[in-house]
Amino acid sequence: MWPEFISFRWLDVIDILLVSVLLYQLYKLVKGTVAISIFTGMLSIYLLWLIVKALQMQLLGTILGQFIGVGVIALIIVFQQELRKFLLLVGNTGFFPKIFTSDGLFKLSDVRKKNDLDIVAIVKACKMMSQSKTGAIIVLSRQSNLSFYYNTGESIHATVSQRLIESIFYKNSPLHDGAIIVENNEIIAARCVLPISENSNFPANLGMRHRAALGITESTDAIAIAVSEQTGEIALAIENDLKLHLTPEMLREQLEKIWKS
Repeated sequence: MWPEFISFRWLDVIDILLVSVLLYQLYKLVKGTVAISIFTGMLSIYLLWLIVKALQMQLLGTILGQFIGVGVIALIIVFQQELRKFLLLVGNTGFFPKIFTSDGLFKLSDVRKKNDLDIVAIVKACKMMSQSKTGAIIVLSRQSNLSFYYNTGESIHATVSQRLIESIFYKNSPLHDGAIIVENNEIIAARCVLPISENSNFPANLGMRHRAALGITESTDAIAIAVSEQTGEIALAIENDLKLHLTPEMLREQLEKIWKS
């Protein structure tokens, strides 16, 4: 028989499951960053407060309650970037089940999903830039709205082509510094500013270009291709993961797999 202070209903089970999903999503956002230690500490204190409250330990419960009340403000300050990522995640529907996405009940615009991307042109451009050691970041839009990011750059609105991509990232081009964003097989903008990843496990031998490529995939569902200016190596960032040392053939296989899935 349950103790008096414990009562259990089916709604409590649903409540626990929803909170678990929420905490898991928050954990995914802070995983690998310095914020994970703070997140774990605050969660531990909150769980302790719940136990103390259930056991009706008034004095300790009051102290922990006051600490948590102030801690909410501290969390907003400390987790500014993580909260922004979380809200972007919710707004871009990646947080919700696929019933609300392009594959689900509402069929949100197949126009933006797996559009007729000229993969061959992009891969050829990356191959040439890799050989000439020309630094580049190419962001491929999927479901997330990237208007916030392409508004930071110069508007292009031109059909994707190998020569255009190479000319944008040519070392003497005024548009080479920054990223290009591709949507519906159209280069929307160049010289775009991307968010920088703060992943503490990020390889030390990689620079800001790769951090930016990974950063955009942490905030959105976009894909980013990075070509190193130092080594000419090609990398692909997708879903918070950075695939390194790709050959043009491997890059093409990855993109075709993603776009046909």
